Amino acid sequence: MQVFHRPSQSEESSRDRILKAAQRLFARQGYDGTTTRDLAVAAGVAEGTLFRHFANKKAILIEIATQGWVEILTDLLTELSEMGSYKAVAQVMQRRMWNFHKNADMMRVCFMEAQFHPDLRDRIQAEVINKMTDVAEAFFQTAMERGIYRKMNPKIVAQVFLGMFAIAGFSHNTLMEPDASPKAMQEMAEGLADIFLNGVLERGE
Repeated sequence: MQVFHRPSQSEESSRDRILKAAQRLFARQGYDGTTTRDLAVAAGVAEGTLFRHFANKKAILIEIATQGWVEILTDLLTELSEMGSYKAVAQVMQRRMWNFHKNADMMRVCFMEAQFHPDLRDRIQAEVINKMTDVAEAFFQTAMERGIYRKMNPKIVAQVFLGMFAIAGFSHNTLMEPDASPKAMQEMAEGLADIFLNGVLERGE
């Protein structure tokens, strides 16, 4: 009879602490600027314990970023399914901005470090981003078929939407002040939604 080893509560706790410490340090010091010793100290574990859970530092980065992108996909699916109407983009943007704000360290690692690690970028592209695009494309295709959005390439619309979705997440660090108020976030979300839905050209008579 085969006996499966279940990690003890302390082992699970130390693994979780390592991942949380890595989120903070990778976001603030960068992946290359963080050593495994830094991670072990921040997590309150021995360096040997860190390597018992993860083969190397890259394995930690891949897990954080992949989990982060999966969370983004899950949130997007939830938001699209709960939209009151196809025009409720502003509410989606505002909730995403607030959620990204609360998880800024993880989001920074997800978006920034993937640019510098081709293996990580390829994995995220294959496992998450392609799925996000497919989900959004199907959503906009349905809206076009119902006559809510004008006919165009739904994949391009999905890619534009996801690009604005990403900007909404990082607007508190790039387009807005770091301590922006909820009202400022709402105005930013409404502005992005307005541009997405209506464009920027003045409508002719």
